[in-house]
Amino acid sequence: MKRSSIAVQLYTLRDFCKNESDLEQTFKRVRDIGYEAVQVSGIGPIAPETVKRLADEAGLSICATHVSFDSLVNDFEENVRKHKLWNCKYVGIGGLPEAYRTSAERYAEFAREASDIGRRLNEHGLQFVYHNHEFEFQKFDGKTGMDILAAEGHPEHFGFELDVYWVQVGGANPVDRIRAVQGRMGVIHLKDLEIVGRTQHFAEVGQGNLNFEAIVAACRDTGVEWYVVEQDECRRDPFESLAISYEYLSKLALD
Repeated sequence: MKRSSIAVQLYTLRDFCKNESDLEQTFKRVRDIGYEAVQVSGIGPIAPETVKRLADEAGLSICATHVSFDSLVNDFEENVRKHKLWNCKYVGIGGLPEAYRTSAERYAEFAREASDIGRRLNEHGLQFVYHNHEFEFQKFDGKTGMDILAAEGHPEHFGFELDVYWVQVGGANPVDRIRAVQGRMGVIHLKDLEIVGRTQHFAEVGQGNLNFEAIVAACRDTGVEWYVVEQDECRRDPFESLAISYEYLSKLALD
């Protein structure tokens, strides 16, 4: 991991990205913290060309996105155009649509459909990646949903964007899961898990109970390219939370 490969998932800052003016200021603040890249998700209805211009002006690259699966199915060409405009390889979706969560057969059906979209994205130099939550670790006849996605998804066309917090909440070991998708994951989501009383909370990286030294080591070993900080909810100012995470991760960086 290099400092330049540590990025911000803009969903963390969604309340500060609702219009062009907001996004311009947010990009400047993100760059001032030290981040050099962002993942685009949760922003307002801002033209892709404007997003690209503001990112360039702030000195930020766009490393990945989250788009809806429906959008990939129904507006494929526009998604390709947008990602190529942004020079953004990784086309992510934020979770499994609810209709596919009911059985092993439906998980497998999704994996095959997404693999077909991933094949078409590959033809344009792009890569489909899947972001998990905890529900994918429900078992169906002894196999978790994640196991089914990995087995039924095409190894070249169906990539992963593991979220280490949700892996832990799902009862799995983040390091084991990172190694299990070696060669299929260029982007990872990092956030910590903190316990206060008897309640779990999203936490800044390094402030909770996850073993990030082992997580980052596994990512290095398996060829992860982008280390994206995402904190769904912050118990302090989100920019302060992102600064805390960046400071911690910088100490684990190799440059």
